[in-house]
Amino acid sequence: MAWEPMLNELATQRSGRLLAFATMLAGPSAADDLVQEAVIATFSRGRGFASVAQAEQYVRRAIATRYIDSVRKDSARRSAEQRAALAPVMPDATAGLGADAQVDAALASLAPRVRACVVLRYMEDLSIRETAHVLGLSEGTVKRYVADGLAVLNARLGTTTPDDNSLAPVTTTEGGAR
Repeated sequence: MAWEPMLNELATQRSGRLLAFATMLAGPSAADDLVQEAVIATFSRGRGFASVAQAEQYVRRAIATRYIDSVRKDSARRSAEQRAALAPVMPDATAGLGADAQVDAALASLAPRVRACVVLRYMEDLSIRETAHVLGLSEGTVKRYVADGLAVLNARLGTTTPDDNSLAPVTTTEGGAR
């Protein structure tokens, strides 16, 4: 089939990057399944891609979308269990193993879309525009989510991020900005 060479190339060249991306979003315990589901969904529909980079971008978006959907479903399921007075679901104690547990815990505290924006922006080094494109959001929404996410992360981790205005001071003169 026409998609098989692209899938093989994606698996050999980009699987590590895709797994790292999924790990940042969902944690190490769910990353493998998340990547596998996204790849299956992407290639099971017989999509044709012009390049491995295009296929990888599509799989990344599928990973992010599936992660957000899974968190939404888990949240809805927990709400239904609480309404039915079932025992609360215990968090996965192994989610932070193999990585910095403090950063993992701080990332896990973020809402799914906020977490996806922060991971794409700062851990995958995508621009605001690229992050917005991957997640199907507006650039303003991505900026808001990233700002909110960084504020929560800084509070939880006891860190600070430089104010953008302090990095490049702008002064005005009659001729305009310098």
